[in-house]
Amino acid sequence: MVKSHWVGEVQSGMYDDQEVELKGWIYRTRGSNKIRFIVLRDSTGTIQCVAKRDTVGDEIFEGLKGALIETSVILNGHVNVDERAPGGHEIVVSSATIVGSVNPENPFPITQSAMENADGGETEFLLDNRHLYLRTGRMTTMLKLRSSAFGAIHSYFRDSDFIEYQAPCFVAGAVEGGSTLFEVPYFGRKDVYLTQSWQLYAEAAMPALEKLYTIAPSFRAEKSRTRRHLTEFWHAEMEMAWAGNSDIMEHGEGLVRHIAQTFLDERTPELESLGRDLDLIARYADNPYPRMRYDEAVETLQGMSVDIEWGQDLDYSKEKILTQDFDVPHFLTHYPKVAKPFYHRVDPDDEKYVLCHDLLAPEGYGEIIGGGERTWSEEEILRRIDEEGTPRDAYEFYIDVRRFGGVPHGGFGLGVDRVISWLSGAEHIREVIPFPRDSRRVTP
Repeated sequence: MVKSHWVGEVQSGMYDDQEVELKGWIYRTRGSNKIRFIVLRDSTGTIQCVAKRDTVGDEIFEGLKGALIETSVILNGHVNVDERAPGGHEIVVSSATIVGSVNPENPFPITQSAMENADGGETEFLLDNRHLYLRTGRMTTMLKLRSSAFGAIHSYFRDSDFIEYQAPCFVAGAVEGGSTLFEVPYFGRKDVYLTQSWQLYAEAAMPALEKLYTIAPSFRAEKSRTRRHLTEFWHAEMEMAWAGNSDIMEHGEGLVRHIAQTFLDERTPELESLGRDLDLIARYADNPYPRMRYDEAVETLQGMSVDIEWGQDLDYSKEKILTQDFDVPHFLTHYPKVAKPFYHRVDPDDEKYVLCHDLLAPEGYGEIIGGGERTWSEEEILRRIDEEGTPRDAYEFYIDVRRFGGVPHGGFGLGVDRVISWLSGAEHIREVIPFPRDSRRVTP
């Protein structure tokens, strides 16, 4: 039953004027009592197939005539080169087998009109039927882009001699603030949560591996309903010994540019099908990313009549305004100490600031990376924890990393779904993940 021929191969010209066996699903079908035009799809594309009654016989023809959209079939036939056909090729069917039929009383619910009105898969109907919506051309395209993004992340870090490392999903302490923790029942304990980040456990392994990374899910109990928020998202994170904030930014820029270039190398047809400007993606891949201090960003926003005071973190609404004229991503550095958690290292040149950065994507997408240099000495980490009034108990293992040979180090976290959403031009982050989870949805 293993496939020997793929639609994409046929459309590429690999089997011109040859006999092929194609396995797939009916994407469109029309015709008369004498001829059927079937558009067959598989994971590599679509192709028009022509079945004539006097060629395939009455039984097969009647079966194809009654076959509905998403019926799975095996079609055997001859490959004709035909410029009039979509993709330039057409299959003249000689025989056919219906593998999985669709009941006429319960047809495939994802109609063309439903997709045209979807606004990027945002209707409740399409979200309720996500398990079927995955089969559509737009969603298939997003999943392919997603695969390339994950592959690019792995290749970047492995080519840079980073070692992949995993951390637990059940944790006892916060990384990004207690208000966004998901508490979970854990054998009677009430202080166990789903992880917000791999970071604290990565720092524990940093003295062993020195350069390490992961791609893993993270969880944030945020009720935000913006185009870029999920409660379960995929996080690409790295940690590096003997590194400062500038060193970490170099890897963040390198990684994002590598993902953009990989999209161009592997997914140009998919980007074009989404109407994406390839020159724009090339700009993101080829050009350096400027750096801007937090103070400059605040002054810029205030000059645009945005209501913001020094010391406030920049939420999405402010990032969107700040980035509206960016032509490439920009790093925003040196946030005030009062705006960031205890693990960010205080700037030794000015203790009002910490050595951190966010990478802000243009086109209104905002933050895609958050990272920086870590508070690495025992004395500093204890002082920062106490300044914030954070109980030490849950972080004793983290403090131990500093007690026993602490060294300067840093890292970042990249929101994989956000990067894919930005590079694909998606209207909403839910478009680029198979089964999105937000404050209202945990099914299907």
